[in-house]
Amino acid sequence: MEISRTVLSAAIAFAITGCAVSPDGTEAPGPQNTQACVATSEADIASLFDRWNSSLQTGNPREVAANYAENSVLLATLSNKPRVTREEQIDYFEHFLVNKPSGKINSRTIKIDCNTAIDIGLYTFTLGKTGQEVKARYTFTYKWDGRQWLITTQHSSFMPEKE
Repeated sequence: MEISRTVLSAAIAFAITGCAVSPDGTEAPGPQNTQACVATSEADIASLFDRWNSSLQTGNPREVAANYAENSVLLATLSNKPRVTREEQIDYFEHFLVNKPSGKINSRTIKIDCNTAIDIGLYTFTLGKTGQEVKARYTFTYKWDGRQWLITTQHSSFMPEKE
C-alpha cells in the first residue's frame, strides 16, 4: 500500500508539532487543536541549552533530569542505552556528572514550529575531572508544555574522525 507524500508530510508534521494538520499541510480545525502557539525566538530556544548546561554544573542528576519532559528520550554520547524513563535519565547523569562536564556550543541551527523547537549542531564538552575535551554532534527537540519548554528528545554522538 503506497502512502502519498502529502499524507506522509501531514503525518510527520502532526507527530512533530502535536497540532492537527490536514493533508494539504494547513492547520485543521477541531477540538484537538486547542492550544495556541506560544511566541518564542531563536534566542529563547538557544537559552534552553544554557539552562540545561547550568543544571549540569549543580552536580545534581535530578536537577538535570528536570529539563526533560515525561516520556522523553535521551540518546547520550557516553551510553549505548536509550534512556526513556526519568529513572534511566537520572542514572545516566549520576555517572556523567562525576566527570564535571561543561558544554560549549560550536555551531547551531534552530528551527521553530508551533510549540516545538529543534536545536541542532556541534558542541564540545570539557570534562573538569580530567580536562579532556569531547567533541560531539547534538540534536535537542523541545516542546512547550503550557508552562515551560522541556526536552522531548536529545541525541548526542561523537564526531566522526573523518569529514
